[in-house]
Amino acid sequence: MQDVLNNILQIIQNHALGIGIGSALIFFISLASAPYIIAQIPVDYFTHHGRHRMSQSNHHPAIRLALAGFKNMLGGVMLIAGLIMLLTPGQGLLTILFGLIIMNYPGKYRLECRIIREPLIFNALNTMRRKRGKEPLLPPELYRNQ
Repeated sequence: MQDVLNNILQIIQNHALGIGIGSALIFFISLASAPYIIAQIPVDYFTHHGRHRMSQSNHHPAIRLALAGFKNMLGGVMLIAGLIMLLTPGQGLLTILFGLIIMNYPGKYRLECRIIREPLIFNALNTMRRKRGKEPLLPPELYRNQ
């Protein structure tokens, strides 16, 4: 375990400038895109018992597959970058959260609902939505027993 940590620290030391620039770039991209992305969430997204299905696109299945692959790769890159940002300057937790939201994986909706139930996060998202002129999200607790 100690060898693994030493290897990670050695990689970070060897690529500190690139990691710092990448970290700053992802920080500014996530900071600029967060309000837009949050404003696009449907008001009732967290009130369903399962994943809220978006409308199916009319694209060819190969294009849909390629877009899904790109989305998952982008989410993976953001997840890894967020983990690196926990050790370097940048918004590591925010980047990890966006990476998790972008990707598709089993249990994603449950994890999103668990995160959104945190009052600090829920209030912060609704504040961002209010600044963009959008209605606040409905909390999952109102519909938990249905």
